[in-house]
Amino acid sequence: MTTSGKTTIAHLTSVHDPDDPRIFHKQCRSLAEAGFEVLLVAPAERDAARDGVSIRAVPPPRGRLARMLITTWRVWSVARASGARICHFHDPELIPAGLLLRLAGRRVVYDVHEDYVTAIVQKPYLPRPLARLAGALFDGLERLAARAFAVVLAEKYYADRFPRGRTVLNYPRVEILPQPQAAPPPGRPRLLYTGNVSADRGADRHASLVRLLPDCEIHLVGRCFPGEADRLRSIAGDGAGRLHIEGEDGHVPYERILARYAEGGWTAGLALFPRTEHYRRKELTKFFEYMAAGLPIVATDMPVWRDVVEANGCGICVDPDDDVAVTDAIRLLLDNPAAARAMGRRGREAVLSTYNWDREAARLLDLYRELLEEGAP
Repeated sequence: MTTSGKTTIAHLTSVHDPDDPRIFHKQCRSLAEAGFEVLLVAPAERDAARDGVSIRAVPPPRGRLARMLITTWRVWSVARASGARICHFHDPELIPAGLLLRLAGRRVVYDVHEDYVTAIVQKPYLPRPLARLAGALFDGLERLAARAFAVVLAEKYYADRFPRGRTVLNYPRVEILPQPQAAPPPGRPRLLYTGNVSADRGADRHASLVRLLPDCEIHLVGRCFPGEADRLRSIAGDGAGRLHIEGEDGHVPYERILARYAEGGWTAGLALFPRTEHYRRKELTKFFEYMAAGLPIVATDMPVWRDVVEANGCGICVDPDDDVAVTDAIRLLLDNPAAARAMGRRGREAVLSTYNWDREAARLLDLYRELLEEGAP
């Protein structure tokens, strides 16, 4: 309890940026709007206050080992001193900090953002037997540790591993996403991808589109790790001048991504990921952002993805390895602008009616109220 009489809730991350869409824009802002005192502890250069949320900076780590050993301790130290009644953490490396906070009498929430087990198994630098062993060990440790916490799940299928977890899905806050713009078409047709730019998220396929579609520009907007942009330009070949990568210097602020959506004039939003176990059952956040922005979607043909994209009539799912299928899908949108606009309109309507943050925020607030009642004197 603060001097204002409000209950303090602390959100803790050693990995994510302080403007993370799920942590800051959805969860922390919703809590502040509901009347809580909200503290976000995250790696940043300086403290800040935004939209009713106090952001407490811990020094950004220099390397993964420093992050896991030093940053996690700093995050825990701030949380311990904060007096927060609920501590909600977002990274598995903060599990030890969560356990210490639990022993100190705090209510603790573990937010499972990712399917870390399949992410470990598909690491290209690990031999397959070692990757499977590491994945199994992590699975057991995460499940065991999670028994000490309330668990929040960012995907429906995570409940297979955490049956006690509460799903709080990553649907968009409609009010902060731009209205679809009836902007005039730009000089060239433009295709948009938002999110981390990496091979496992379809970067190679997206870069290759400038060769398959010589009249189109491809815009990749998101964090692109050192060396990756040059590799993608080599894939683009003679079309590299039409491949625009925004984020090769690091983090792209979420406000910048929102601004790119707001430009209008996009032919489609892209999600041509390779078929991997890690993404097979995920509902990508970018689907719902594309839909909210009125963009038709061109995505990989996987069952869960079809259930979002094609079932809502807001895009086309194709085999990402089939050049003809991919180009035909995009040409269909280019040659039929009225049909493309109708797809975008149906996607927007689906977000307004179903795939929006309001319902998820209510689930999160219900969980907090239950935890506070359990801890009431």
